[in-house]
Amino acid sequence: MSTAVARTATTADHDWMSAYVEHCQRLGCGDRALRDRLRSARGFLAAHPDPWVWMDQPTTTRVTELRRTRAWPLLVFLIGTGRLRLDLELAAAKNLTGLGAIVEAHHGEDFATARAAGLRLGWTPTWVDTVLGECLAVLLAWHGGTIADLSQQIVAEFDEQLGQTMQLSRSSLRAYRARLASLRQLMFEIGVHDAPPRRRPWSRTLEQRFADVAMAEAIRTVLLRYVQTRASVLRPRSVESLVNDLLPFAEFLTAHHPEVTTLRDLERHHVEEFLIWNRTRSWRGRKARPQPVSPAVTQAAVLSLRNLLEDIAAWGWAEAPAGRLVFAADVPKLDRLLPRALAPDVDARLMAAVADLPDRFARTGLQVLRGSGLRVGELLDLEIDAVIDYGPAGTWLRVPLGKLATERSVPLDEETLAALDQWAHHRGVHRPIPHPRTGRPTDFLFTEHGRRLGATRLRNGLLAAAAEAGLCGPEGGPLTITPHQLRHTYATALANAGMSLQALMALLGHVTPEMTIRYATLASPTLRGAYDEAMGKMRRQLTLTPVGRPIVPDKISWLASEMLKTRVAHGYCSRHESQGTCPYANICETCDNYTPAAEFEPTLTDQLADIRALQTDAEERGWTAEQERHRHVATALEGHLNSIRPR
Repeated sequence: MSTAVARTATTADHDWMSAYVEHCQRLGCGDRALRDRLRSARGFLAAHPDPWVWMDQPTTTRVTELRRTRAWPLLVFLIGTGRLRLDLELAAAKNLTGLGAIVEAHHGEDFATARAAGLRLGWTPTWVDTVLGECLAVLLAWHGGTIADLSQQIVAEFDEQLGQTMQLSRSSLRAYRARLASLRQLMFEIGVHDAPPRRRPWSRTLEQRFADVAMAEAIRTVLLRYVQTRASVLRPRSVESLVNDLLPFAEFLTAHHPEVTTLRDLERHHVEEFLIWNRTRSWRGRKARPQPVSPAVTQAAVLSLRNLLEDIAAWGWAEAPAGRLVFAADVPKLDRLLPRALAPDVDARLMAAVADLPDRFARTGLQVLRGSGLRVGELLDLEIDAVIDYGPAGTWLRVPLGKLATERSVPLDEETLAALDQWAHHRGVHRPIPHPRTGRPTDFLFTEHGRRLGATRLRNGLLAAAAEAGLCGPEGGPLTITPHQLRHTYATALANAGMSLQALMALLGHVTPEMTIRYATLASPTLRGAYDEAMGKMRRQLTLTPVGRPIVPDKISWLASEMLKTRVAHGYCSRHESQGTCPYANICETCDNYTPAAEFEPTLTDQLADIRALQTDAEERGWTAEQERHRHVATALEGHLNSIRPR
């Protein structure tokens, strides 16, 4: 017969039994289940009056005893209420069922705040439960304290130990990391963390970047000092580019001229060898691949080296070489390619497919890029209040500081405005994110679940739309289109519609006319009109018909031509209609638009004789003005005859 088990705490029980009994009663356990739990708990606490000492035992020993004593529910209660600390080895060995519910009950108000924030971010209720119960609860059980005590450093330590301690499969570890990433976002949203989580690991410092590359210590010191000096006025991306440009030169010196231990020892032949090596070197860093770098990367490395040597010489640094070593002729010239705009039919088919993309962000972002001509970075930097209604002037989009550090406004059409309105409606509300350049809390427009969105989904959406539209490349595969081509297409369409370069320059945010004028060379109607007019003149100056046939065009060409076909005395007038009425109606032979024809040479010769006779008669009569007019006509006729007579 089994020994009777008290259903309430007694004076002989451990101090923690009273709270455990109340916990079991709140769970609504049946009498038999309550009896078994209390018996196991009393037996375990009698054998281990100080559970903290027991927690120091090896994990396998603890797991074996818990299975034997069936004291798992007691241990989960003690850990969930903060009476014991969870170690991750034990969590990996046994699924502590019910731990999340106990921790949440112990931190009820904090969990309610976190749950509301998760739903506000647009998470599903199931995912909110997963993040809170299987991540936040475990973290609190491991560290103790309250949610407010969980600093970014503590979360990072938990993440590190998670990977080192728990013997998890790759998929399980990936699932844990996904929950932890959402937890970081949640901690920022409720104000526990001041900075939002980063998608990538923390960037290395400049010291670490230069320490990774083998070079002479004196050269490392100068390069690091130079980059730190320039970093005070450059943007982070520009600093990163400067480092990437200078490190290859340091690598070159270490590999080919180890005797050069300071920049003072540099000579012209060192630079010349670097120029040759730089043109054929392979990609390095994150983009390392066995093929030569692009011409733009080659040019950037030479420019940065030239700036480095000229700057430290101008600044009076002792490490500067004695003379100038890099010259303008050393800088590789880049091809000046025209913008790759999409043909109208390709553009129409592509945007029709974009409108049906299942990814709301890709669908909206690509529509805005095509309808406003923004750069991708400018699109991602748009703020929630970027759309401005100016009443009679229409709705405009305020484009923030971007690549060229200029702010501008762009008018919006109805389709683009509708896409932006629809996105803003589904975006939700979340805590503003610090701007990566200024640190100012910024409510970015394109965010999802509280995180800023990147360009990857835009590129993937564009490729998917091109495939759906059946657009094929030269080799038969899907046509490769980049988001920036939508900007080129936008600008080209406006240029072809007759927009002035000044207006187009303002819309695109260009700081120099040279950047905009490229679009005027694509298919400009002004350029086409000038070409057609010049070709019309050339066709009448050259005999394009077989020998023996008149140059008079056939009836169809005569009627279809854009030129006036008025027949004059001994030729054809090539005056363009846009030039209006001719002021020389009676003296066509002296007009700049007069084009003589070879078959009229005899008539022109007779006319010249008549004009000279009239000139002589006017001279004899003393009619000075008449004499001058005839002389002017005679000179023009002589010029016409010289132009059509064979030489």
